[in-house]
Order: sequence, then C-alpha cells, then structure tokens
Amino acid sequence: MTYPTETLTPSNIWATTPDLTNLRHNLLDLFAQLAYQEGDFVLASGLRSSYYVNKMQVTLHPQGALAVGRLLFPLLPVDTQAVAGLTMGADPLVTAVSVVSVYENRPIPALIIRKKAKGYGTKAYIEGPNLPEGAKIVVLEDVVTTGQSALKAVERLQGAGYTVSQIITLIDRHQGGAELYQSAGLKFEALFSIEEIQERFRQLANS
Repeated sequence: MTYPTETLTPSNIWATTPDLTNLRHNLLDLFAQLAYQEGDFVLASGLRSSYYVNKMQVTLHPQGALAVGRLLFPLLPVDTQAVAGLTMGADPLVTAVSVVSVYENRPIPALIIRKKAKGYGTKAYIEGPNLPEGAKIVVLEDVVTTGQSALKAVERLQGAGYTVSQIITLIDRHQGGAELYQSAGLKFEALFSIEEIQERFRQLANS
C-alpha cells in the first residue's frame, strides 16, 4: 500500500482522536499495511529474516508520526527529563514525542545520538539541548531485535553523565533484546509485538 496523496477530510484524520485504544489500532493497521514485508532480508544486526518492518514508512507518515508521539508519551515516567535515541531510526520518534509533550503541557526535549562522533565543530556524539548532569533520559527505539542499537545509545548517554534506566520501542521482534536489557538492569517496554503486526497483516491480506 502506498501513501495516498489526495486531500484528507476531517473524518479521515484518525491520528487526532482522543481515544488512545482506537489510535493504537489505527497505528497497528498502518504498520501492517505500509511497513511489514515478507521475503528474504538481512537486518542491521546481520541476521537473516523472512520478514522486514520498514518502519520509516510509518514514523515519517504524517498521521503515523503523530500517533507514535501520542502513544509513546504516556509511557514515559513522570520524572523524564529528555528522550533520546540512536540515529536515524529513532530520530522521528524522539521528535514526535518532544512535539507532543508540549501539547501535553510537559515539554520534554529530544536528543539524537550519532553512531560516530561529528567530525567537525564540537565533535559531539549527542545532539540536542544541554541538560544537567544526572538528567533522567528514556531511550526510544523503532524496532528491537538483538537490542544492541539502543544499548549503544544508553552507553553514550551514561558516558555523558546522564541517567538512563528505561528503553521503549515501537516493535519488539523477540530475538533477544528484552533479555539483553534485563541483564543490563534496564526496564523495557514495547508498544507492539511483531506477532501483533504479523497477525494484523494476515487479517488484512485475507479481508
């Protein structure tokens, strides 16, 4: 399914609904329709897979981005001082959550963590507002497989003097990430399991 370019009417703009249960259902549909693919793929982890979730099809979709921000924001602890993630998969997530946080009257800045230090200027690993030492940060991830990407983000943040105790992902592929985070003493939460997306994909394919 491709993104429709026609002008939407107010009745078709589902991402603004106050019903978060319905919002989650519509976001699940978007993942199943636009992002989930079956075939032969090599993942960022180096593992081979019979399916792939092209998450940017959803996180850069106008309604998908808003839905992601609105659904991730309530999962943040009340003392969260920033959200952060490893570029570039987490870039749309931290941005969406930060923007939504303003409308929720609890502004939370976003940080983007480079995979390599910037080769000029400040040569920084972390981009975004400067925060006080010990600031409590939640790491966001789009898809967790082995868990290494988000753990790298945690290590960079902790190395900069911040406090990180939780990782939240859009999708958990159930391939070792949760166990890795548990062993590192990190709380982990997923908005969707891969099984939910696969089930919805098949339902829509057979409808």
